[in-house]
Amino acid sequence: MNRPGPAHMERARRLLVYEREAGGAEDFAEAAGRVYDKLHAHLAPLVGASGVEALIARSMKVTHSEFPFLEVPIREGSTKLRECLRAQEPAVAAESATALFGTFFALIARFIGDRLTTQALHSAWPTIEETAPRTQTNE
Repeated sequence: MNRPGPAHMERARRLLVYEREAGGAEDFAEAAGRVYDKLHAHLAPLVGASGVEALIARSMKVTHSEFPFLEVPIREGSTKLRECLRAQEPAVAAESATALFGTFFALIARFIGDRLTTQALHSAWPTIEETAPRTQTNE
């Protein structure tokens, strides 16, 4: 898998910032945990809980070369992800969480398509306006 495109990275950044602000300017580790939890809750009906976990695991594998500390046992989910990110400098936590979720969004969009991904994300974050990332096929 190639790295996620700018649109997927921007989507990840926006959701992390939104969750950080919604939590009272908490750290990115807490925001990343909330993003993980919402993704799991809203995408599991579409791809199954195991499917979401497999895509998160694959996203960690893809981002591992740049952020080797992102080796979180999936069965421990968002709690372990929060711990892992809290151990990093704030800028590194933000950058790695953005890369992780940007990769996840690229993978899930490949799996279920941009339109369904956007609909699922909109159900999790209805107040964030966004359009589907533009791909080479619809530019």
